[in-house]
Amino acid sequence: MFEQAFKNIDNILHTDSGSATELDYVEQTSWILFLKYLDDLEETKKTEFALAGKSYEYILAPEYRWNAWACPKGADNKLEHSKALDGDDLKEFVNVNLFPYLKKFKAEDPNTIEYKIGEIFSELKNKISSGYKLREILNIVDDMHFRLYEEKHELSHLYESKIKNMGNAGRNGGEYYTPRPLIKTIVRVVAPKIGETIYDGACGSAGFLVEAFNYLTQNQTKLSSSQMAILQNKTFYGKEIKSLAYIIGIMNMILHGIEAPHIKHINTLAENINDIQEKDRYDIVLANPPFGAGIGREIQQNFPIKTGETAFLFLQHFIKILKAGGRAGIVIKNTFLSNTDNASVSLRKLLLETCSLYAVLDLPGGTFQGAGVKTIVLFFEKGKPTKKIWYYQLNLDRNLGKGNPLNENDLAEFVELQKINADSKNSWSVKIEGINQVTFDLSVKNPTKTDEELLREPKEILEEMGKLDKENGKLLIDIKKLI
Repeated sequence: MFEQAFKNIDNILHTDSGSATELDYVEQTSWILFLKYLDDLEETKKTEFALAGKSYEYILAPEYRWNAWACPKGADNKLEHSKALDGDDLKEFVNVNLFPYLKKFKAEDPNTIEYKIGEIFSELKNKISSGYKLREILNIVDDMHFRLYEEKHELSHLYESKIKNMGNAGRNGGEYYTPRPLIKTIVRVVAPKIGETIYDGACGSAGFLVEAFNYLTQNQTKLSSSQMAILQNKTFYGKEIKSLAYIIGIMNMILHGIEAPHIKHINTLAENINDIQEKDRYDIVLANPPFGAGIGREIQQNFPIKTGETAFLFLQHFIKILKAGGRAGIVIKNTFLSNTDNASVSLRKLLLETCSLYAVLDLPGGTFQGAGVKTIVLFFEKGKPTKKIWYYQLNLDRNLGKGNPLNENDLAEFVELQKINADSKNSWSVKIEGINQVTFDLSVKNPTKTDEELLREPKEILEEMGKLDKENGKLLIDIKKLI
């Protein structure tokens, strides 16, 4: 229905000097789609109000509605070219009038459309340098609609494809995309239920929240109006620090059927976790927090375990913000299991003592395209200590990459075996008594891979490096004597 339309928009943006990358394409498409969505929403509400014998009060002033500036229509519902702005006139209206007007929207409730309008357009600017190309895009988007289920479904699918392309476009784009087969698998294992609150404190393009919504709606024969109201208003919550990811996350949820997403544009780690109260907690946490060192001391002061590693601070936040009995599925780099620094050891101890770490999924290299680290997924339940950990090592007969991405079939065995914590050539269990009670080392050591050399401890590697350095030093001295 709309696939060719998206391709045409990308082709236009590709020829415009203001948009250089897939990130720009998604960003510029997003603000235009959002305004078209808003227009359709307002027209739908106007009809609903009329049927109820009420009058609807528009959010936007008349001159800023889609049919006034973007695509004014005549009596035949076709574009009136004489009234449609074009070229420099259109560009000037968008930059000088429209964006400043939309930026001014404020609301006390951050979960309203009004609040989202102000937030989105405070962070965005129109990068489309040609008013003529903008006119072409507006005409294409005007033919898209957000009213029928089939229309929303295809638009959401195509938008996901754009996010995936953005993730493949380069190092920065990868921050916004977690492979959907992995997200679906994590959601399936954690198994949320309607009525439970679901949270992602580093939500990016909202992939986890979207897939959780899909899981809850697809696994029900028929949802009641009260259940739909719960899903719309009291289920999905997220936080995101980066402007573009925040905007894309909102658009992604809107296109999947959540009208006013509960996503806040804030730095999650700036919140002192000691200030988290019971009312702030959630039933489920699903997340792939960013990896990397360099977090300043002022942020580290918000956490009992001080570390410059971003993901380790997020893990503390997630543990704290879970309700007692709450469940989590968290992607984190595999070095978390074995690092010997004080922060890593303390964090593993905290996790094992306050939560039941019931499963660890060990992922192969290449799962995340462009990422230079191996990752694992931690599945845990808060409120009782760990007694036994079930490990699953995903061993594939191919190398993962852009041409061979991870798929759901790759993870099918994991999903089935996890239900009963079954042992296999790829899975095994470790009792907590068998773990070193000083280092709390949780390294993935598959007992069935006896023919493979187990990874050595970092201390052992450093000692060998030191010996080799000494030997090399002696060789250099001998060589100098010969010269």
